[in-house]
Amino acid sequence: MTQPWEPDILGEGFEQQTLKLDDGALATLVRYTGSGPQWLDVPQGGVDADVLYVHGWSDYFFQRHLAGFWHRAGARFYALDLHNYGRSLRPGLVPGFVTNLADYDADIAAALAAMGRSGTPGTDRPLILLGHSTGGLTLSLWAHRHPGVASALVLNSPWLEFQATELGRRAIAPLVGLHARLHPLAPLPAVDPGTYTRAVSAALDGEWEYNLQWRPDRGFPLTPAFLDAVFRGQATVAAGLGLDVPVLVLLSDKSYLQPKWSADALTADVALNVDAVAHRALSLADTVTVSRLPNAFHDIFLSPEAIRREAFARIGRWLPTALQPVDGMEWEARIAGL
Repeated sequence: MTQPWEPDILGEGFEQQTLKLDDGALATLVRYTGSGPQWLDVPQGGVDADVLYVHGWSDYFFQRHLAGFWHRAGARFYALDLHNYGRSLRPGLVPGFVTNLADYDADIAAALAAMGRSGTPGTDRPLILLGHSTGGLTLSLWAHRHPGVASALVLNSPWLEFQATELGRRAIAPLVGLHARLHPLAPLPAVDPGTYTRAVSAALDGEWEYNLQWRPDRGFPLTPAFLDAVFRGQATVAAGLGLDVPVLVLLSDKSYLQPKWSADALTADVALNVDAVAHRALSLADTVTVSRLPNAFHDIFLSPEAIRREAFARIGRWLPTALQPVDGMEWEARIAGL
């Protein structure tokens, strides 16, 4: 069940709609109407598609410029704040709580319905799924369970593998699973010392302003339930998903996973083992494009301007082949300037 579109906290050009799920949970869909200011001076393209963005752990959608890019490219942009995240958080809820990443199927189904999609393959505009971090893992698994629905998958630093690599995940997964059954909400040791916040926050060394309740300095408390859900999802990816859509994976060229601050954190992914993720990305489909961006952050689109412009350019060069538009040569010429 959905509610009317209302003005969103991001201001002019953005609207939100509350999605009431069958189990009583709430999700929130944000759309960009294109009527607000433009954050990117890029040529307009011909991507007649719907884009659905899903955020990562301890996060929500606030990247106005990401919506602006896709709008200028010709697409209809939507972003989903999953239940227990961001705009969907309500008093008494455990931030980020989930026991199975498939639980988000209901959020995604409600979002697609609110976007006006029929759900019948071949009858709607192309659907581009865009996921960051845990959202990238979630959307990869969703596409695997719903073949024929999506047209392309763009993953922004997806959390496809554990930082300690597959061997580390397989070693500790049984213990995490046991804790998830016995004490699902027991807090695990903090894993984020605030390094990422220092790199991206305008109050510190970064350039971005956001809601600190929805994106805390050190992240949400990590629970066995959530980590077990992620580990089981990663194990499914490792077994091979065989996705039937083109996949683009954007990653930094290096990681910085140290527990203390260093200027190196300003030129690296501080959340993922990017080499492990790059390797695991090959388990998504027969053909996967892995694009490494020098000095990029964990969220590629929160990186310094030159890096995020390069990321947009790489998407622009990849999309014509991925979507195979009717007039692909004309569209590719338009967007080549990115």
